[in-house]
Amino acid sequence: MDLGLLYSGGKDSTLAALLLEDFYDVTLVTATFGVADAWDHARRTAEELGFEFETVELDDEVAAEAVEQMVADGYPRNGIQQVHLHALERVAELDFDAVADGTRRDDRVPSVSRAQAQSLEDRHGIDYIVPLAGFGRGAVDSLVEETLDVTTGPSEEIPKADYEAELRDLLATEHGDEAVAEVFPDHTQTYVTSLS
Repeated sequence: MDLGLLYSGGKDSTLAALLLEDFYDVTLVTATFGVADAWDHARRTAEELGFEFETVELDDEVAAEAVEQMVADGYPRNGIQQVHLHALERVAELDFDAVADGTRRDDRVPSVSRAQAQSLEDRHGIDYIVPLAGFGRGAVDSLVEETLDVTTGPSEEIPKADYEAELRDLLATEHGDEAVAEVFPDHTQTYVTSLS
């Protein structure tokens, strides 16, 4: 069965791919607004790990709405959630039997409710799979430490193909660099370079 995994090149989505590869023909799919070439970081990791890779274009209107939501809220959570649900929809529209992402049990955002998952499955005739749903951050970190070579650092410095990089660029363009610092709290990100 063919599965499209929403992929950023980070540790969570990479670990999800490794957990699924014994059961599915996994294609790593990076969603992009076309703002930057951050997707290429994910492509390089996919190539290094031996997975098929493709990109899917997201709607500009979703990016604009997400940026305005983040500015109104003063934090990124709801904007990123909106983009993640849109990205899952776009991947579900492709020719896959199942779609998946790398969300963990303890993620605040993004998350997909049971009702949202069932709706996605029913409307697109696919299975939605969350291989890390039973894993907390500690368990993921332990598995990653044993399995993957990872670069870790401040999110604005790590070359990763998640929504955040493009949303940061759009936020800076629309509202200035200071808005990025006001909306996005300091946190670390990961980028997988290879298997250990």
